[in-house]
Amino acid sequence: MRIQTWLGPLLLPAAFVGCWREDGRQAPSAPPAPAASAPAVCRRPPVGGTDVLRITVIPMGSTHEFWKSIHAGAVKAERELRGVQIDWSAPMKEGDREAQINLVENAINSGAHGIALAPSDNVALVRPVREAVKAGIGVVILDSELSGRPCEDYGSLVATDSYVGGRKGGRRLGELLGGRGDVLLLRCQQGFLSTTLREQGFLDVMAAEFPGIRIVSSDQYGGATAESAFAKAENLLNRFPDLEGIFCPNESTTFGMLRALQASGRAGRVRFVGFDSSTKLIEAMSRGELHGLVLQDPINIGYTGVKTLVAYLRGEEVPARIDTGSEVATPENMNEPRIRELLSPPIEQYIR
Repeated sequence: MRIQTWLGPLLLPAAFVGCWREDGRQAPSAPPAPAASAPAVCRRPPVGGTDVLRITVIPMGSTHEFWKSIHAGAVKAERELRGVQIDWSAPMKEGDREAQINLVENAINSGAHGIALAPSDNVALVRPVREAVKAGIGVVILDSELSGRPCEDYGSLVATDSYVGGRKGGRRLGELLGGRGDVLLLRCQQGFLSTTLREQGFLDVMAAEFPGIRIVSSDQYGGATAESAFAKAENLLNRFPDLEGIFCPNESTTFGMLRALQASGRAGRVRFVGFDSSTKLIEAMSRGELHGLVLQDPINIGYTGVKTLVAYLRGEEVPARIDTGSEVATPENMNEPRIRELLSPPIEQYIR
């Protein structure tokens, strides 16, 4: 398993406002660069007085295949480690920040030694995470950045480099279109820093590498569910009947847009690149209705997140940021062994 240290910046949504060129296209932002003061490694005193480390894993949700895969990775790590007990504690609705805050507080009150958290809001979860650290609990952040301070507010960020993933998706779409055409971006939800980074990576690569492509819409949010994304996608498809390309930054927006394209009879005719995977998205790619999926490695995120947290709780140095990598699946490479594994993670080996 390849793990590389990622020394990107701690970015906030305000950093993505950007500027606009005279031709109306968004000028590319500077790519993520290491923050001069950001620590490379973090360490804390080891937990003592216990034979079993109790760890609460709190994802953004539980229904999407992505979160099930992270759960599988956490269980995989638990099986390999001695003296570790995992408690999977997921909100019923993805994006419910209040529920996540309550789950963090429950973990504090239950006496957890560590929390692995995928924050649904990069700002709202800072306070409860700081309360956990103040209570002596070690915290590792999964999947999406938290607007806190590495080594002070948490021990490590274990995630895909989302900005790079967005650039990969944009490059795939630009190449499919031969560098010309009208394209839209359906965003996910405000406060989701991982998808914000993907969206910005997409816009930046379009501006820098494909000047013949026109972004006709980039300010609409599909929300955290496929149902809300479907409704927004239907409106956008009605507004832009001559659309030639689409990018979506996560599973729910990708599936919602796919349903809207199918309902309008335009599936396969519009070049479409999404993010993450599910059974229905894989089927759509095999039919030529999806032309690319940027794939994370969620089992690796859950697995590496738990192992990193355990090392942190045992007083070992851990990287402040770990990039778990991404690949682009296409109809041409989807049957290659590595891509097939990322498209259909072996979840059933670990959870039912």
